[in-house]
Amino acid sequence: MRLWRIIGGTALAGLTLSACIPSVGGAGPYDDRPPPVRRDPPPRDDPPSDVDVSGREIPGHDIPGRDMVERNDIAMPRTARPAWEARPVSPDAQVVAARTYTVAPGDSLRRVADRTGAASEAIARANGLAPPFTIRLGQTLTIPGGRYHLVRQGETGIAIARAYGVEWSRIVSANQLEEPYVLRAGQRVLIPGDPAQPPSRADRAAAFRLDIDDILTGGEPTPAPRQAPAKPVTSPRRVLPPTAVVAAPARLQGGFIWPVDGQVVRRFGPGKSGERNDGIKIAVPISTPIHATADGVVAYAGDGIAALGGLIIVRHGNGWTSVYGHASKLLVQRGQSVKRGQTIGLSGDTGFADRPELHFELRKGRTPVDPQGQLPRG
Repeated sequence: MRLWRIIGGTALAGLTLSACIPSVGGAGPYDDRPPPVRRDPPPRDDPPSDVDVSGREIPGHDIPGRDMVERNDIAMPRTARPAWEARPVSPDAQVVAARTYTVAPGDSLRRVADRTGAASEAIARANGLAPPFTIRLGQTLTIPGGRYHLVRQGETGIAIARAYGVEWSRIVSANQLEEPYVLRAGQRVLIPGDPAQPPSRADRAAAFRLDIDDILTGGEPTPAPRQAPAKPVTSPRRVLPPTAVVAAPARLQGGFIWPVDGQVVRRFGPGKSGERNDGIKIAVPISTPIHATADGVVAYAGDGIAALGGLIIVRHGNGWTSVYGHASKLLVQRGQSVKRGQTIGLSGDTGFADRPELHFELRKGRTPVDPQGQLPRG
């Protein structure tokens, strides 16, 4: 259950977990709480008035004092929903039977994929084809059977996974997707599982649970052919639409700095009970300013991962990403450029925090790296 409140206003609204997970009824981690009074939540999916429909900023239209929205005790700027919510996917995958195909005049690997409905990458793997994926007239190709989804502009991996009730990580593995994990319009992806069997309630619920890896690999919307990335904005008051494509910086500028000044109360790696911590926990008073560890562009700001509460993810270039969790207030938006040392949020005890603290991660690609090995000593 989530609570919404407009700071400085009186509107309250409750959204139950069932509103987030279609076709998954019954138990959820918050079902034992008393139901809230239901009123309409404030709209979040329309672009603000200072951006046009293409996502470009309208010069001179910076609106001071924009309302903040508080959800789960996390205050954040009013913003559009993430792309996987704003651009849902219809589960209209084509089921392809395993077969062989004889290459005809004018065929390319892409044309064979269009004719058969299978993914070109899957056909290449099944036949041991290497770049530039040359095929010969009369060659017999193995067409791997399965359920293939045709990717459209604006769709995300997370939304595709939710449409079929399959965890995004399984789709990544089934298609052997690699860095930078950006899908392309017209691409076909194999959806694992039996197409004749609907997903179980547990599988559908799992498809709606996110982790950092899901957002990093499946959170970016698919660009149109030859679509240039949107230029990062410089203010949280100027918001890109959720389907705008945002590119990470090409290079990391300088080294990393500590995001807060506090005591490390949990270190990177396995804990005493065997669970793994992909970052460090730094104990700090509530509302301590959280600083960007390096220059970058915000890839996510929200509360989509329950355990981490208020969450900010920043891409820095050279494959580096930083993660800031348990924040009580978010001061940046997706697509906003930030400078090293800039305040991007305030610390808190949101999510599953044990105390007022900051959860901080550094990742190289998808791999978590011990932040203390990258941060200044002393």
